[in-house]
Amino acid sequence: MAMGEGSEITVQKVKEEELSETILVTGEIVPEGEQKVFIDPEKGEIKNYFVKENQEVKAGDPLFAYDDSKVQAEFNQAVREKKLVENRSKMERNQISGLDKQIAEAKKNNESKETINQLILEKQQLEIEHEGTKAEIASAQESINAVDKERKEMTVKSKIDGVVVKVDENVAKTESGQGEPAIHIISNKPFKVIGTMSEFDAVKIKPKQPVVIRPKVFKDREWKGVVESVSQFPGEGNSGGEEGEYYGGGGGNVTMYPFKVTITDETAELRQGFHVSLEIKLDGDEKALAVPHSAILDEEGVEVIYVLKDNVLERREVQTGTAGDETIQIVDGAAKDELVVINPNEEMHDGMEVNDFVEAD
Repeated sequence: MAMGEGSEITVQKVKEEELSETILVTGEIVPEGEQKVFIDPEKGEIKNYFVKENQEVKAGDPLFAYDDSKVQAEFNQAVREKKLVENRSKMERNQISGLDKQIAEAKKNNESKETINQLILEKQQLEIEHEGTKAEIASAQESINAVDKERKEMTVKSKIDGVVVKVDENVAKTESGQGEPAIHIISNKPFKVIGTMSEFDAVKIKPKQPVVIRPKVFKDREWKGVVESVSQFPGEGNSGGEEGEYYGGGGGNVTMYPFKVTITDETAELRQGFHVSLEIKLDGDEKALAVPHSAILDEEGVEVIYVLKDNVLERREVQTGTAGDETIQIVDGAAKDELVVINPNEEMHDGMEVNDFVEAD
């Protein structure tokens, strides 16, 4: 055979196997959730801060309180006004009850019909006034409820279980009017990973697929995770928060779709903001014929393999399909168990005789 000195042909049978593909993407570690609390100038000055940085909090724990003296005074006034109306209502009920007794006594004493009708008319007028008083009580209660709601909102509470990562008691508004958060809390639940992947990868990914996560700050270390979701919409996060800042929207002719990965290993050593690389392994749904990537020659856009048959090489133009980590699918151009050359070179040609070769496993 016309081969260079020391070169050796290696062949391998065309195998039927489930092809697997690994998708490589990058992402950023983020908390499960977070809460940023901004100062509301309309509520006045801050009276007390109840938390410090690095303090753990539960949902419902107070964070800080505005000066509520004005609102408290309004609440007290609303309570007093309701009390006054309730006292008037009590007097009216007593008057109505008294008229009932007078009417009954007049009927018992066979007093004139005019006298009895006059008492009944007085009672009806008083009952009408009492209905108005009851409406005033309901309105007064609504005022109390509104002021009480405002009073309770003067104490700002945590909405999540987490850790306070920032307390800025001297927070100032920027020139744009957008204030910095006075308090920032991140969830103490395990971290997650967010990022974007191309439209070509997004269509292949399904929830629960295993992921290998490698933080760039740790060499030769990895964490396990699973795909939680891939958004149906490009460039927008599906869990709110600050994720959209990292997601971006892609560029050129490729659209990028946000994804989220749940980290299943312990995340205590990880920190918010770490950048990571991720490997998402896709298993083939069915078996297919496959050869090593090295068996494919690209001849000006035409994919070619060489098959060894009766010690003679046959040049085959093939159609390839799914590319796995080590092998690639042969859709057309080869049959199962045929011997394909896995180290072809430009010296090979159709009809070339081969008497010396090695068959790989």
